[in-house]
Amino acid sequence: MLFMIEERIAVTCCEAVKNLYGKEIDTTSVSIQKTKKEFDGDFTIVVFPFSRLSSKSPENTAREIGAYMENALEEIDSFNVIKGFLNLSLKESYWTFFLKEQHQQEHFGLHPEKKVPPVVLEFSSPNTNKPLHLGHVRNNLLGFSLSRILAANGYKVVKANLVNDRGIHICKSMLAYVKWGGGETPESSGMKGDHLVGKYYVIFDKYYKEEVLGLMEKGLVEEEAMRQAPLILEARDYLRRWEAKDPEIIGLWRKMNGWAYQGFDTTYNRLGVSFDKVYYESETYLLGKKLVEEGLEKKVFFRKDDGSVWIDLTSSGLDQKLLLRSDGTSVYITQDIGTAQLRYDDFHPSKMIYVVGNEQNYHFDVLKLILDKLGKDYAGKVFHLSYGMVDLPEGRMKSREGTVVDADDLMDEMYATAEETTRELGKVNDFPEEEARQLFSVLGLGALKYFILKVDPRKNMLFDPKESIDFNGNTGPFIQYTYARIRSLLKKGAENGYLTSDSLAGPDEGSLLKQEKEVLRIIYQFPAVVEEAGTEMSPALIANYVYELAKEYNTFYQEIPVLKEEAKEKVMLRLLLSEMTGNVIRSAMYLLGIDVPERM
Repeated sequence: MLFMIEERIAVTCCEAVKNLYGKEIDTTSVSIQKTKKEFDGDFTIVVFPFSRLSSKSPENTAREIGAYMENALEEIDSFNVIKGFLNLSLKESYWTFFLKEQHQQEHFGLHPEKKVPPVVLEFSSPNTNKPLHLGHVRNNLLGFSLSRILAANGYKVVKANLVNDRGIHICKSMLAYVKWGGGETPESSGMKGDHLVGKYYVIFDKYYKEEVLGLMEKGLVEEEAMRQAPLILEARDYLRRWEAKDPEIIGLWRKMNGWAYQGFDTTYNRLGVSFDKVYYESETYLLGKKLVEEGLEKKVFFRKDDGSVWIDLTSSGLDQKLLLRSDGTSVYITQDIGTAQLRYDDFHPSKMIYVVGNEQNYHFDVLKLILDKLGKDYAGKVFHLSYGMVDLPEGRMKSREGTVVDADDLMDEMYATAEETTRELGKVNDFPEEEARQLFSVLGLGALKYFILKVDPRKNMLFDPKESIDFNGNTGPFIQYTYARIRSLLKKGAENGYLTSDSLAGPDEGSLLKQEKEVLRIIYQFPAVVEEAGTEMSPALIANYVYELAKEYNTFYQEIPVLKEEAKEKVMLRLLLSEMTGNVIRSAMYLLGIDVPERM
């Protein structure tokens, strides 16, 4: 990046060590950090490792290197030493030039396109036997945000969704619908299609549990009762008939899955999530079974006496894993093997990322081992982004099923909470009703997305709708309000004759205030944060960065006059600073999949 001065600082530091102490070091050994707020400086070099090269104390080593760098690098204005830390202050002309040159750059923070094969990023992966729930919400938000972050880092990203549209789970819903549905449809019931299918999955579970209890009362142990219950035997027969392409079963399957897809699409559209490629387990499991048969021939897998197919992974610290049931039907790992091969054939990706909850860690350890043992070169390109579980405070919201929080219910609750809070604060008193409704949707979804994405993906989290909608603190609405405040300021500035497209002559040395410089320093970090978020696959880095920027800008806004400043050059500088802050906030929130309102 044009303004990334850290590289020049690192190179000059290496020169200093060579010229002062006659030792060659690499730039990778130079640790450069943002100077902490309590100290003077913009960048800090950790000098402790160089003491053994200088045979001097860390403080003396830092002073000598600092003096050398002050003379050698024209951007450095001064330095100070705190123990083994060398704090470098850049000239204010550097910061003002950075602002003038970059404030209207649409691509600030984005990285050049990488000449590598695409990244295939799988997320969502719903089952067609139930609607999307709170766990899916975190999954979708993580996956979609990561797709934008990786694209901002120069990767071509293929957003993939694998729909689990076959198997015993959908057969349970189908069987319950045949037994107790009475021809009900989404139209006749007024229910979303995915909710209607989910209703019959719950009905199946209810009657199945009753059968299991009845068999246990007759003396069967629970595990045997669960295998022998008539309903589960009928559901397994449905699965066998489905794999045999029974027209009656296939017709029912298509009808009920069609209802589920319509429901999913409505939820995805509302959530602002989209996909480039959708895979269906019903289309990939056969390739998986074919690869399992090939593995049998190569003696990678083995067949047990009952006809089931397994792999023994005990030598790798795992256990034996089922690949095909004794009746020949496949399991999840079977279709994952087929899907991995299909994605490789489709895209020859540089990486295949799976956004899947941490309860599937073992599953992906097994998948990577199986692909490796099958001799697949792409086995090493499989990466599991394992994220933690998300819960709500008990009793906060009711779900349709009593235990799982429905995604549609959650978004309804967020809209209602945003409306209540915004109206109480009087922020839409002069809004037309349609604009107010759009704002409630933007704020409600922004609160939901930000609250979830600001947490490290690998950590479990508790989602509190009320806390997330607060207009103060580390929340989406606080950042959205900051953006709207900036847009209002720029509009007033234009009405007073200040256009940010005008050139800025440049203030005199020493005229940048501490608050202005601090905002600029944070803005400057944006490209590096985008890069780190892509490397770490963590939208949380973007979220917490944009909060820090919004918070620092609000400090500047409250303490420093902008339009009331008498010196026109300072008004222009502060408007440019405001505009660039707004642009970076908008870009960062875009990477999180969050919209920002023009006014609030």
